[in-house]
Amino acid sequence: MPQASEAKIPQSGSFEKEPSVTEKDDGFHIKRSPSSPQGGPKKRSAFEDLTNAKQSQDLISKKKAGKPVGKKSQKSTVGQETSKNNENLKSMVSKASQEHQDNAVELKKPKAQVPLKEKAADVDKLAEIKLPAYDEVDEENLSDPFLNAIYANDIFSYMKEREEKFVLKGYMEKQPDLNIEMRAILVDWMVEVQENFELNHETLYLAVKLVDHYLAMTVCMRETLQLLGSTAVLIAAKFDERCPPCVDDFLYICDDAYQREELLSMEVNILRTLKFDINIPVAYRFLRRYAKCARANLETLTLARYICELTLQEYEFIRERASKLAASCLLLALKMKELGGWTPTLEHYTGYQVTDLHSLMRRLNLLLYSKPDEKLKAVRYKYAHKVFFEVAKIPPMDVLKLEEQLRSNT
Repeated sequence: MPQASEAKIPQSGSFEKEPSVTEKDDGFHIKRSPSSPQGGPKKRSAFEDLTNAKQSQDLISKKKAGKPVGKKSQKSTVGQETSKNNENLKSMVSKASQEHQDNAVELKKPKAQVPLKEKAADVDKLAEIKLPAYDEVDEENLSDPFLNAIYANDIFSYMKEREEKFVLKGYMEKQPDLNIEMRAILVDWMVEVQENFELNHETLYLAVKLVDHYLAMTVCMRETLQLLGSTAVLIAAKFDERCPPCVDDFLYICDDAYQREELLSMEVNILRTLKFDINIPVAYRFLRRYAKCARANLETLTLARYICELTLQEYEFIRERASKLAASCLLLALKMKELGGWTPTLEHYTGYQVTDLHSLMRRLNLLLYSKPDEKLKAVRYKYAHKVFFEVAKIPPMDVLKLEEQLRSNT
């Protein structure tokens, strides 16, 4: 049996308005942006010139400069021009005064008042438009195409739907040559294999799921149980790992107890029994997603992983849905670290209210209280290492304190 090696974990790694320019021009203080298309401010009177008197004077001066005229003709011309100008002046002044009066009347008209009822209705509409109570956790990763942040919520919603297809019930009574203790020993050995090959945790969780679903449909003898476990790890590694171990590696870890043909035959049997549908939702994927939604640090996530990994060896937890198990493990870890409780953000992204997790949280806390079996040390030994922040040494919550917090729903 391989010895547990130290697992490696990756280390995880934030407008100024254009100032307006105040210009001073002949006593007028005008604020204008330097980029204004109108340029600098222009002076203008309240009203433009209302008459053409100046134009008439210019016309007369031009005629005088053009050719000499006699006194009579000059007097008559000036008289005619003057009379015409006076008539034009009177008409223009009367017209301008009338326009001025009309404009003044328009300026004096008060603006239409909005009824109080309409104002109250607008206020009610604004009150109805509220910001979401949860955080948009995927917005900060939209620029990274490798994270698929735009599809993350849809992906996990689809995985929750697939959980309904993979609900497990008790199957051990159908296995005449196996018992619960044998299954726990097998899972403990699979944890060591995952550490020895430095496989992803998702590979371990999927391999355990493959074993359970295969045993739920096929009778297996105890002499082939280890062959079943090693083949399940091989299939999960092919599904999840970038560079999975080869067949000879799995024959070696079984101490050459099986032949190559036997392992390949078992692989075919598992895939045919499960109809090649091995994309089974596992708790670890949900756990990483929910920890991100809670913005939990790596130590808190590791504590939740430790609690969740302990459940792999426990036969009584095979009936639990992966998403609900992950949510309960994270909430218990938050309570143990005194980092708060279930937030609206977690409720939105998990789909579970805090009351939905009470029963499972109690069972998980009792699991931490239980005395470890001498034959099942792999998980506790693994998470007692400094690489995993020694989270296995953190004491579980006091039962009375946990019950008090559950009653308060915080």
